[in-house]
Amino acid sequence: MEKTKQFLEKIGINETLENYISQKKFNDKGQYRFEIPGIQSPIIMKALLEETDKNNLFIHRITQTKGIMMLSDDEICEMVDLAKNYKCELFLSVGPRATYDTSATVHTKEGSRIGYRLRGYNNLVYAIEDVKRACELGVRGILLYDEGLLWVLNQMRNENEIPKNVHFKLSAHAGHSNPASAKLLEKTGLNSLNPVRDLQIPMIASIRDACDMPLDLHTENPKSTGGFIRHYEVPQFIKVASPVYLKTGGSVANNHNWDTTISQAIARVKQVLLVKRIIDKYCPEAIPSPNKSKDLAIPE
Repeated sequence: MEKTKQFLEKIGINETLENYISQKKFNDKGQYRFEIPGIQSPIIMKALLEETDKNNLFIHRITQTKGIMMLSDDEICEMVDLAKNYKCELFLSVGPRATYDTSATVHTKEGSRIGYRLRGYNNLVYAIEDVKRACELGVRGILLYDEGLLWVLNQMRNENEIPKNVHFKLSAHAGHSNPASAKLLEKTGLNSLNPVRDLQIPMIASIRDACDMPLDLHTENPKSTGGFIRHYEVPQFIKVASPVYLKTGGSVANNHNWDTTISQAIARVKQVLLVKRIIDKYCPEAIPSPNKSKDLAIPE
């Protein structure tokens, strides 16, 4: 085992100690940001942002999860305008995925391991078209589920086929959970990684030590992914995973593609306030990213 560990260390994958503390931060010097996922429409996004203003709370990132193809141009433009005015990131997810195409396999117990990845050439083309459409409408944050699509989109970004300032994040549904995967994805052009939701603190630390990109960690989860709530672990998340997006409000939903109502959007904001209370009480020294930071992937 020692020889294996020595080789891993040689290639930048180290064994993390129990007292590991991340020294990494966002470019704006912050250690953590708040993200609310599952906001599927401009009506719900507007209600959510109004509620954050009432509570003197800033959300750094809003994420839509049903897919770009599920939104009209007018809806995307309205969400873009809301994000621009509020000065937060807006991430829209790629629409085509195995669960949306003709796959029968993906709906079986064994086939569920396909996740939301793309099947075949045509679905790859459709997914790229989905992303290009969002970019043309001003979106600068894309949520991905497929590593091959990430590779292609990064090539397109490098060759100015899509804007240079588009950020890519990979969903927990892609199933990544170790430091080697994190290094590979970062080298492939990923800007933000959401590892699987139930990793223990030392596992998260090993991923952070191996890469520099932000990690997106669920502080709670929909029923379909376990429904567990990790609010009291948030101080440890910040300590070992900085720079980190704290994905909060998921326990309000039943699943990843849940159509959040206005009342549930308000409930999601309450969950963020509960997490903020934990931070303020148990790690008040933690540094949040500034509101309206220039380091955010704000739509154009």
